[in-house]
Amino acid sequence: MIVCECVGAWVKNHILPNPHTRTLKLRPKAAWGVTMIFARIHSLALAAVERFPPPEFTDHALPETATPGPRAAWLEHLDVAVLVGTLAAAAWLVHKKRSRRGVFFLMLFALGYFGFYRQGCICPVGSLQNVAMAVTDSAYALPISVAAFFLLPLVFALFFGRVFCAAVCPLGAMQDVVLIKPLHLPHWLRAGLGAIPYLFLGAAVLFAALGAGFIVCQFDPFVSMFRLSGPLALLALGVAMLVLGTVVARPYCRFICPYAVLLRFLSKMSQWRVSVTPDMCIRCRLCENVCPFDAIRPPARPVSEADRPAGKRRLALLLLLTPLLAVGAGWVGARAGVVLAGRHDAVRLADQLRHETREPSPIPPDEIEAFRKTGAPEAFVYEEAESILSAYRKGGGFLGGYFGLVVALNLIGMSVRRHRDGYAPDPADCLACGRCYAVCPRGRQPKADEQG
Repeated sequence: MIVCECVGAWVKNHILPNPHTRTLKLRPKAAWGVTMIFARIHSLALAAVERFPPPEFTDHALPETATPGPRAAWLEHLDVAVLVGTLAAAAWLVHKKRSRRGVFFLMLFALGYFGFYRQGCICPVGSLQNVAMAVTDSAYALPISVAAFFLLPLVFALFFGRVFCAAVCPLGAMQDVVLIKPLHLPHWLRAGLGAIPYLFLGAAVLFAALGAGFIVCQFDPFVSMFRLSGPLALLALGVAMLVLGTVVARPYCRFICPYAVLLRFLSKMSQWRVSVTPDMCIRCRLCENVCPFDAIRPPARPVSEADRPAGKRRLALLLLLTPLLAVGAGWVGARAGVVLAGRHDAVRLADQLRHETREPSPIPPDEIEAFRKTGAPEAFVYEEAESILSAYRKGGGFLGGYFGLVVALNLIGMSVRRHRDGYAPDPADCLACGRCYAVCPRGRQPKADEQG
């Protein structure tokens, strides 16, 4: 808490909003100062963690793994320092320089470093599962570097919006470089697909918390490309996502990514937001046409007195339906918990033992053979599986209720009309890519317009 207050005071003294341009005014060396503060915090925290050497094996040959191995402590420092530096640079390029070109080249650097060099691991998108596991499993120690990768983009989103998505995330960069001719999707389709990340987030947290694996990493469509190896199905999925990304801007980021849910929420409260025009909007619609993410909201008039009663009735009906949707979806989720529990090793082993008891086979599965060699009673497996099933029923109920509540709140948000005088980016949907800066006539020559 003390660290947050100190950082907040520093930011207030060094990064000031410009009232004339509605952008940021970064004082000299501000971005470098942000980088040093977070790098120092990370180094102090990492130094406080006691590290144990791995056990030594003499006659055991370790198998080759498909994921990157552990890194030296100084390399972990380097990864976090690069993350902080790129986040600070992205915030400076987006809010101070207002440079699409700068954002693009920074994005290419992040793609090369965090994507192909670091092979997509660890990334903030997958780190949320490590955090969920650390919260629910006392035996799991969350590495400081993983915690930093999870928290730092969220902290920057709270101050500067989705600058992580703009130029730092390698998954987003991979999709952005293949974008050729983006299509503008209808609002109803965006709203429907926009519910998927919330469901994916809930499922990822549930599976990680209950020890059923990290599904975000297992089904990442781009990690196999970063590592130049992997299952054929994932490679095909990544290629299909990139092909789709030529006409639908960043489909994974907008309609699948679970980490985007957290970024969207914090960006709504961001201190400094992307502003297309530095002064007055002339409603030329150029920014709306060039935005590939459909994040520019058109002008909206306030609700008239004649329409106000109908709007109140619609809002009251949706508020009444909210608990019904949550309870109904929770009931469905609880029933689906048995299916979700099938991913757990103990539940699969118990099912195999039951099947083997009913229909013995001359060559039992390897899992059963390995279990019987331990000498443990089968009743122990059945008891553990029943406990896991119970946990999944409860978890599935919470997941279903959470998703029902998300759907209800989205419906309420769609029914609420907000007053806007001009075209403006939605802080939640805007990925701070900077494309709108180059086309805005007021943004290109504000001083000449004022003098004329």
